[in-house]
Amino acid sequence: MASISALGIGSGLDLSGLLNQLEAAERQRLVPIVQQKQSYEAKISAYGRLESGLTKFQDAIKKLEKADTYGATKSSVNNDVLSVAASSNLAPGTYNVNVSQLARSYSVATHGVADKNQALGSGPGDVVLTLGDGTVHTIELADGKTSLEDIRRAINSAQSDVQASIINDGSGTPHRLVLSSAKTGTDAGIANISYGGALTGQISIDTATELTAQNASFTINGIQISSQTNQVEGAIEGVTLALAQEGTATITVSRDQDSIVDSIKGFVDAYNELQKTIASLNHFDSSGGASGQLLGDSGLRTVQSQLRQTMSAATEGTGAFSRLFEVGIEVELNGQLKLDEDKLRSLVNDDLNDVRAFFSGVNDAKGFAALTNQTVDNLLHKEGPLASRIEGFKTSIKRTEDRYMREEELILNTVERYRKQFAQMDSLVATMNSTSAYLQQQFSMLSAQLNQKK
Repeated sequence: MASISALGIGSGLDLSGLLNQLEAAERQRLVPIVQQKQSYEAKISAYGRLESGLTKFQDAIKKLEKADTYGATKSSVNNDVLSVAASSNLAPGTYNVNVSQLARSYSVATHGVADKNQALGSGPGDVVLTLGDGTVHTIELADGKTSLEDIRRAINSAQSDVQASIINDGSGTPHRLVLSSAKTGTDAGIANISYGGALTGQISIDTATELTAQNASFTINGIQISSQTNQVEGAIEGVTLALAQEGTATITVSRDQDSIVDSIKGFVDAYNELQKTIASLNHFDSSGGASGQLLGDSGLRTVQSQLRQTMSAATEGTGAFSRLFEVGIEVELNGQLKLDEDKLRSLVNDDLNDVRAFFSGVNDAKGFAALTNQTVDNLLHKEGPLASRIEGFKTSIKRTEDRYMREEELILNTVERYRKQFAQMDSLVATMNSTSAYLQQQFSMLSAQLNQKK
């Protein structure tokens, strides 16, 4: 608003304060417009909550749509001979494992030398390592860099799948170079070690310390198996065995009823959470407090109606079960689902194929999960009822903003008109006051002259 600090100087009236009061009164016309915009924004936010609830529910129902959900299994071992890591969809069964030999790596030590930092021989040297799979690694050593310490560092830096270390055995020539294969199994074992150049005749292997590499050897249900490592993959499809010691063990793969029931419970819980969200958005407060942001909203009613129809609808061609209540899930009067877990567990144990058929379908017949997922997809579609309502609110917000700008411009024009009128009045009153003062002065002078003549 333009400055009105000069108003009232001429008249002595508080015209500036009066103009502020008039402007505040005019601006009251903007309050319902702002409130209307805030209402639309709150509805868009509420639809965001609704979409989030529908998405979480859809995630839960998609899990029931997958046939793999009903093939979940769990694995156990009866002792510490081995451990297993298994996928969740193995065929149930029992596997008897007999571990006769664990895989191990190769290790050998050299004869000792008196000083591990003393160069061996003169000139450059080399160490040639041949692994069990035929791979050859040649480690070259420069002149003066042929000490036991130099050899250790060079081998470890060569990334040759061979590790080198030095031990002290406390004898007169205590320092021994120990060479070990980095991996277990005969392929990774060291088949041959040779020394050339300055190292020729200066260092030799102590065969008494040699520990040969070996593969793991075991049977599964009588079938002989060999493995380069103690981590065995593929011997049983979908299972990784970690062999820990020699002996026998039994692996049991059984149906994981808890996992299957939990997946169905997840659907029930997600649906009930969605219903709570819907109830809060549609809440009516009879005491005059804040009601739900989507109370009476047509889009919310559409969601409620379609979900209610889907929960009570019957599937076709899905075997023994066609309705939710037949698998232990009742639709209550408040719209929430109630799960009879004991009944569901009994069905999962005795009639799992029929439970799977009801939720995930059979051949071309869509199951309950697919039908429900399709309903939610339609609701969440970019051209669906929710998106349409949100776009409608955005359009209303734009119209409200335009209306606000028009009204504000009218208010500014009205206030400016008042300001000009007040300025004119101020000037007029100032002129009248000035004239009045002049006349009073003249009358006073005339009266004084008359008094002197007497």
